Amino acid sequence: MNGRAEKGIARALFYFWQFTWALPVNIFGLIGYLILSRKLRHMRFHNAFITFVPGNWGGVSVGIFIFIAEGRDPEWERNTRIHEYGHTIQALLLGAFYWLVIGIPSFVWCNFPPLVKYRKKNNVSYYKLYCEAWANAWGQKWSGEKQDLKD
Repeated sequence: MNGRAEKGIARALFYFWQFTWALPVNIFGLIGYLILSRKLRHMRFHNAFITFVPGNWGGVSVGIFIFIAEGRDPEWERNTRIHEYGHTIQALLLGAFYWLVIGIPSFVWCNFPPLVKYRKKNNVSYYKLYCEAWANAWGQKWSGEKQDLKD
């Protein structure tokens, strides 16, 4: 079998697994994508679909659907794409358990004011939490791209 055929089979299996085992995660991502698809900029990043959403925020991965803040620095955008792709791979592995193992802890770590204050006061990286460090590692491994993180 040639490399092109192998890649095609791997991609088909990736999407099959995302829309069976990880279906609960991807349903929410698909709904968000469909709501935003006509109005906003999109790009493909490996096996994921990125939508750029205006606002002062970061990024979120909901299965194969990634939503990232529009208009940020190109280096930040690149690092965030890789990181969020790592969350996409976590959804592939964890399926419906993604929310419990990754989604909820990540959301709380990012948004709960006492934790935000703790990170700032103690100079703790956002990527210190297990699921964020794991997303960076897998994003780099599965995309083949390296991040240049300052946080």
